[in-house]
Amino acid sequence: MLLADDIDDLARAAARGEPGALDALLTAVRPEVLRLCGRLLPHREDAEEACQDALLAVARGIGRFEGRSSFHTWLYRLTANRARSTYRTLRRRWQVEAGGVPLPDPPDPRRTSVVAGTRLDLLDALDAVRPEAAEALTLRDLFGLSYPEIATLLDVPEGTVKSRVHQARRQVRERLTGG
Repeated sequence: MLLADDIDDLARAAARGEPGALDALLTAVRPEVLRLCGRLLPHREDAEEACQDALLAVARGIGRFEGRSSFHTWLYRLTANRARSTYRTLRRRWQVEAGGVPLPDPPDPRRTSVVAGTRLDLLDALDAVRPEAAEALTLRDLFGLSYPEIATLLDVPEGTVKSRVHQARRQVRERLTGG
C-alpha cells in the first residue's frame, strides 16, 4: 500500500505524462475511491459505477492537477461530485423507466437497511442545496477534510467554506426533519 506522499508523487508523474504512472495511480486509489463512493451511495453496484466514473475523470483530468492541494484532497472533491452525479443519473433513469411514476416513499426500514434509506434521504437533501454548499458539506462532513484543505481545494477563503458548510447543514437538517 502506498503512502500519501507516494500517491502525490505518482499523481505528479501522471500529470507530467510519465509512462505507466497513470495506471499505477488508478490502481492505487481505486479501493479508496470505491470506499468514498460507498459512503454516499447505498448500493454496492451504484458505488462501483460512481467509482468507475471518478477514475475515468481522474484519467481525463490528471493533466489539470496542479498540486496546490494534496492529490487526495483533489481526488475527494472529484469523487464526491461523481458520486452525487451518479445518484442524480440513477434517479432520472429510474423515473424514465418507471414511466413518470413518482419515486417511492422513503424506504421502509423493515425492507431496507436504515443506512441505505438515510443515504438516499441525504442525497436528496444535498440535491436541494446550492451545488457549492453541497460540495463543501460533503467534503467536510462525509469525507472529513479540514476547512483549510477545502478552502485550498475550492480556491475560496476559509470563512466562505465555513459559511457554505453552515448553510448546507441548516438546509439539509430542515429537509431531513421536514421542518
